[in-house]
Amino acid sequence: MCSPRARPWRRRMRARDPGEQHRASTPLELLFDLCFVVAVSQAAEQLHHGLGQDAITGTTTGYLMVFFAIWWAWMNFTWFASAYDTDDVPYRALTLLQMAGVLVLAAGVPDTFHHYDFTVVTIGYVVMRMAMLAQWVRAAVEHPAGRQHALRYATGIAACQLGWCARLALPDPWGEAAFPVLVLAELSVPLWAEHARTSNWHPGHINERYGLFTLIVLGEVVLASTNAVQADLVDGGLSPGLDEIAAGGLLLIFSMWWIYFMHSAAARIRESLPTTLLWAYGHYFIFASASAVGATVSLAVDVNGRGAQIGDNATAIAITAPVVVYLVLTTALHAGIARLAPGTAVATGTAIALLAVNAALADNVAHAVLAMGLTVTALLATRILLHQLDQQRGRTR
Repeated sequence: MCSPRARPWRRRMRARDPGEQHRASTPLELLFDLCFVVAVSQAAEQLHHGLGQDAITGTTTGYLMVFFAIWWAWMNFTWFASAYDTDDVPYRALTLLQMAGVLVLAAGVPDTFHHYDFTVVTIGYVVMRMAMLAQWVRAAVEHPAGRQHALRYATGIAACQLGWCARLALPDPWGEAAFPVLVLAELSVPLWAEHARTSNWHPGHINERYGLFTLIVLGEVVLASTNAVQADLVDGGLSPGLDEIAAGGLLLIFSMWWIYFMHSAAARIRESLPTTLLWAYGHYFIFASASAVGATVSLAVDVNGRGAQIGDNATAIAITAPVVVYLVLTTALHAGIARLAPGTAVATGTAIALLAVNAALADNVAHAVLAMGLTVTALLATRILLHQLDQQRGRTR
């Protein structure tokens, strides 16, 4: 009986084949994603509590800032892994360091909302990015064909991390002003590096990885909603309207999931660098808005059952905003990738208008959530019908 062949502890890092058959997410990538669940959950929870205290502007700003750190670190690892995953000991060790960094970041999330202190979040973020820097340096050393592009990534990452560390020493309002500047610098690094040479990332693998992260943030909606309903039951039993919020929230989650997964981007995202970056960067708002839905549905449960400083109408608007962002961005990205029928844009616009009217006129948060769930479900049904009609027209040509 032969024993399994031993896995080498170290392999030469080479670019993977972007046309590789049956490329799928690895167990290490899935474990990596689980660590990000913690950070996403922390950000959504703080958004929920901040909105409940009617601190809308500051809480939303803090949420978007923290979510950028979470998303950007996840995205950079994902695209690098798609191009250079060797799955050897050094690669796994550096991935472990990134996982440690995201847990540090998650631990610092409450301080960013309560005290506007980004120290711990920045430390966790820099740990993740420096591990990514080490991966790119290794790629530059071991893959000569991609050396220039790998060194550009390494240089850009290093410069940005110096900037984030320096930002901690800046007094307000300079620290706040530096944040969007550093975000633009981070977003510019792939644009600069990929002009030297396009990475060998796998379009099917990337499409799957983004789909899995979408499931993660939608899973956070389920978790946040369940915890909120459970807390309401513990406090005083089934509140009037809780069943409407639960039904509306479930319809929202299911419809958001279906709408996202109606189309695959794998066939077209590698067409050009602008197409790739637009699709990749646009997902920041999709992920952030999907996670925010969980926070706002939890807020609706609070307002309905236990009361909060924010009223019914403001809560309805708070729930509507992330749903609208999600619908607009998924429709726009699908339109660019899948060549949607014109009727899809009309249907989405009509649904968004109905959502806006519902939020503006809402005087009962439970009715508002149920109405939103029904509206987005009707949009889903319309899009399915339009998709079927478009396919039939294509077959008859």
